[in-house]
Amino acid sequence: MTRSGRLAEQLDWHWHKNLRPRLDGLTDEEYFWEPVRGCWNIRPRGTSAAPMSEGSGEWTMDFASPGPVPAPVTTIAWRLAHIIVGCLGYRVGWYFGGQDVESGTFAYAGTADEALKQLDEMYGRWNSGVRELSDADLESPPAVGPERFPMENRVLHVNRELIHHGAEISLLRDLYRWQGGAAPHRV
Repeated sequence: MTRSGRLAEQLDWHWHKNLRPRLDGLTDEEYFWEPVRGCWNIRPRGTSAAPMSEGSGEWTMDFASPGPVPAPVTTIAWRLAHIIVGCLGYRVGWYFGGQDVESGTFAYAGTADEALKQLDEMYGRWNSGVRELSDADLESPPAVGPERFPMENRVLHVNRELIHHGAEISLLRDLYRWQGGAAPHRV
């Protein structure tokens, strides 16, 4: 197996065995659920109380720059949007071509199903692009984008980000199911 194949397989194994199955059955109620006051979320345009909101469609993502300390708790919707745009979308456009994805012009999903379609599409584009990288590509900094580390470093970084944020989403689903100490909701 090639180096790029091993890098793609690392994330693909996690994707198929852990993350993506944990998202099956995600409801809109879970997607938007705010476990505490002041959560950042994906909201209908014009309804955000965050310092800023980003997005071009009917739904926008709560945001601030610089980010507040401590960072607010975020919802499943916000975390999925972050993975779709911030972790995968920017880099798919920079490194593998196609339409550039930008947080300010992205049409964020107003339903769980729509978000999962966006996630599946962006993940597929990322994984396919990684698999096509040669050893020389992996050893060199990307020709585009702001990052000047070797491409292999960028791929490993995205793998870590998806594993990390996927675990956060999984925990939020667990907390949603067990709210109030009740038996978990079937999903």
